[in-house]
Amino acid sequence: MIRIAIVDDHAMVRAGLRQFFADQSDFQVVAEAASGRGALDIVRAGEVDVILLDISMPDQSGVDALAA
Repeated sequence: MIRIAIVDDHAMVRAGLRQFFADQSDFQVVAEAASGRGALDIVRAGEVDVILLDISMPDQSGVDALAA
């Protein structure tokens, strides 16, 4: 099972990706966030294998979160 976190500032995008992965037997969405800061919290908590990260978000971009 591949554990996925979705980070995007648009709730509809997160919902669509969550639904897509719900239909896949090898993937499980275990975390979501709406900002780069939220992405950092997810990474610090561990428990994820892959993060789908939007690079253009207000507050802290995905690029800044990736660098951190």
